[in-house]
Amino acid sequence: MRSALPPLLLLYAALALALASAPRRAWRPCLGLLAATAFVTITTPPPWHEGVFVGCWSSVAVTAAGGLICRTDRQLAWGLSVNAGLWSGALAAVTGAPLEPLAALPALGLLPAAAWALRHLSFPAVRVMSSWLVAVAVLAVTLACLPVTPGYLPDHLE
Repeated sequence: MRSALPPLLLLYAALALALASAPRRAWRPCLGLLAATAFVTITTPPPWHEGVFVGCWSSVAVTAAGGLICRTDRQLAWGLSVNAGLWSGALAAVTGAPLEPLAALPALGLLPAAAWALRHLSFPAVRVMSSWLVAVAVLAVTLACLPVTPGYLPDHLE
């Protein structure tokens, strides 16, 4: 069985980067929504198990892109938090590791640093990190959707 930790870490990092441009007073409700939604989803696992990894990686791309497109307002921040909570809870329920979302929480530590960089330095690194997360998530979804796993195809040099 695959580990849920890598997609969860990147999902929470994407959420932190997206919330960095949201108003500071929206952070606490967003993190509460994330925790509540993840808890509810872990206790009631989804009836479908096949597409949870693809859905979580897609959610990483959408969440990271949400921070890239525009300044995150309160409603978008709430929606991104609920989305991240749903996918993290579903992934933890499907993999049978309900404590994995807790292990991924340190990725949310990017939030204050990214917000400080956006407000004081207008630092492009936050945007670069968000675009990197989009690229990694798109690659992960693409690899998951390929019919053949890399390594099983004959090499072009053989």
